Amino acid sequence: MGVAELALVAAVVLVGAATQRVSGMGFGLVSAPFLVLILGPFLGILLTNTFGLTTSLIVLTQVWRQVELRKLLLLAPPALIAIVPGAWVAITVPSAPLAIVVGALTFSALLAMLLSERLRVFRGVPGALSAGALSGFMSVTAGVGGPAITLYALSSRWEHRSFVGTAQLCFAITAAASLTSKGGLPDLPLFMWAVAVAALLLGVLIGGRLTRHIPPSRARALMVGLALAGSLMTVTKGIIDL
Repeated sequence: MGVAELALVAAVVLVGAATQRVSGMGFGLVSAPFLVLILGPFLGILLTNTFGLTTSLIVLTQVWRQVELRKLLLLAPPALIAIVPGAWVAITVPSAPLAIVVGALTFSALLAMLLSERLRVFRGVPGALSAGALSGFMSVTAGVGGPAITLYALSSRWEHRSFVGTAQLCFAITAAASLTSKGGLPDLPLFMWAVAVAALLLGVLIGGRLTRHIPPSRARALMVGLALAGSLMTVTKGIIDL
């Protein structure tokens, strides 16, 4: 990897980490499409899972008091179960058509939520279980587990601070399971690890400062916007790769 590519990876990781600290999600949405473009599909998603796990754990140290265990126990188990068929699909199904389907479904669900306040896609316990399963499936196949949890947060009118804390632990669990299902951490040079980790830590620090100036309503709007943008980018990347 050249200097320019390494700089791009560092920039993507920094922005993704800052976004996740501010909005509660977004590392995968921001980072995955660009890391795939820079490093290729397999390594790009593997690195997204790796740094998504790291970012979630770092943010969790700052917001762990906000974790809502009841919601975590509804979201995490189905996510872990869905990772098993998701890993099989990621290995056997061509990545381009899979990206189109996953991105289109997520975008359609988010758009429906925005167009109709009365429409709540993931309501109650069944909704939480469905959102968790979709999050786990998308995490292992596309490195993007956040949109499904966002849909559940919007459907249940989940308080933003509690969402941020709980989502970090849920994302960390699914990212770790996704990595395990695909053989573990990527094999990268030590200097690349050092640069990327430094960018990640700086991104979390910047995001932490920004949270003092961004109200929950704007953070939620950013979260939805990122989910929509990430879904569109996933579909676009799949179409290009066909």
